[in-house]
Amino acid sequence: MTVITTFKEKKREKQIKYEKSVLREISIKALKEKVQQFFGSSRFVSGLMMNAGIEEACYDVAIEAYLLGANYSRFGLYGESLDQVRYRCEKEYKHLVDTLYNFFLYWGHGSEAVMSESLYYMCEQYVSSWWSEGFNKGERRHKLRLH
Repeated sequence: MTVITTFKEKKREKQIKYEKSVLREISIKALKEKVQQFFGSSRFVSGLMMNAGIEEACYDVAIEAYLLGANYSRFGLYGESLDQVRYRCEKEYKHLVDTLYNFFLYWGHGSEAVMSESLYYMCEQYVSSWWSEGFNKGERRHKLRLH
C-alpha cells in the first residue's frame, strides 16, 4: 500500500522547507534594530512601542515581507529587475504595508491624524527594506543552488 499525496501537499511541503531555510539567515537582533531604525524616531510610534504586541506585529510583517521577497527572487535570475519583480507581487506587498499601517492606526486610537501620511511612508519603507533584503538573500541562495 502506498500513500497518495497531492501536488498541493508536495508544493506546500517544499515551500515550508524553503521558508525554514531562508529564515535561518535573519536574527531577532536584526529585527529589533530595524524596528528602532524605522520607528524609533517617530514620537507617535515610539510611544506605542511600550506595548509589546505592537513590536511583535512589526516583526511579523518584517518576516512576511522577507519571505515574500525571497519567494519572488527567482524571477530576478530570469533577468527581471528589482522593480519588475516588486510589481509582480504588488498586491501582497501593498497588503503588508496596509496591515502594518492599520495596526498602528488601531492601537493609536486616532491620535495620529496629523502624522498619518508620514506614518504610512514609514511603514512602506520598513516593508520595502525587508522585502529587498529577502529578495537579495533569496537571489543569492538561488545562485548558490541552495533552494
